[in-house]
Amino acid sequence: MQAAQRSIFVTGGTGYLGTRLIPALLARGHRVAALARPGSARKLPSGCQPLLGDALDAATFAARVPPVDTLVHLVGTPRPAPWKAKRFRAVDAVSVGAALAAAEAAGARHFVYLSAAHPAPVMRAYVAVRAEGEARVAAAGFAQPPRGATFLRPWYVLGPGHRWAYLTIPAYAVLERLPPTRVTARRLGLVTLREMTAALVGAVEDPPQGVRVVEVPAIRAAGRAADLAP
Repeated sequence: MQAAQRSIFVTGGTGYLGTRLIPALLARGHRVAALARPGSARKLPSGCQPLLGDALDAATFAARVPPVDTLVHLVGTPRPAPWKAKRFRAVDAVSVGAALAAAEAAGARHFVYLSAAHPAPVMRAYVAVRAEGEARVAAAGFAQPPRGATFLRPWYVLGPGHRWAYLTIPAYAVLERLPPTRVTARRLGLVTLREMTAALVGAVEDPPQGVRVVEVPAIRAAGRAADLAP
């Protein structure tokens, strides 16, 4: 069954996830606009409305975002690593404020935020910034009906250029079965790019009232459901 058509604005639309999500949304009949830096708009698929601006500076784009139902915020530091703590503050943290300003200006009732699985024993600076992002989205009013926020919490997304982690799959299989490590291993489990895209599409098409958290098991389930869809 086709979901109702929605108007969506995407930040980070030319990145690793955005370039998969936007075509999927367009294919399902949604109206999509996306933020792009000058020179990057060509990376957006046909049918997506480009809006030029700087994801770190609300003044360059927020007032020009068209009215939308949902804002999907995907901006973040590429290939997060422990030594990129300053980048997390400069990019990931700052971009949340700009996206919230855009959501307010556009009248969005649903904010979809790409967070990270937590708690976690590693990547503490990255996890801290993402958890703070969730708190900022909630404090901006998206935690209260009739508005809503969806926080997706993957740990590592397998896909092109991210294949080294496939080597860890056997270890994860063992850890997810052992009682002492099961909960942590599932929370910090691997998801595929296809599963992540399906979970984002599902979040857009089923907006909550209040806060909804989508963790690794639910992201995987979204991928399975997409496989079974006619």
